[in-house]
Amino acid sequence: MKLVYMAFQENEESGPVVASIIEDNPGATVRRYPAMVRIEAEGALTVKRESVERRLEREWDPQELHLYLISLAGNVSETDDEFTVSWGSAQAKGQ
Repeated sequence: MKLVYMAFQENEESGPVVASIIEDNPGATVRRYPAMVRIEAEGALTVKRESVERRLEREWDPQELHLYLISLAGNVSETDDEFTVSWGSAQAKGQ
């Protein structure tokens, strides 16, 4: 299976998003580089609004992740509550 990934700037603003992705995607692998963190997994990665809001202690729009997203690999599926990258349909994977 092909890996999907999201790469973020390593900074204060992206920290809660990265931590939420790691928590919500237990099979994910985290790779840290100077000024960048890359999270990869087989099949799909999902950013959940609820998880990020819990860490930030404020409302959060998943579109905000574009402010510190560097790159991604996979097909994007967005709702008001989640941002998912996957190879194929997220619905087909039971997400």
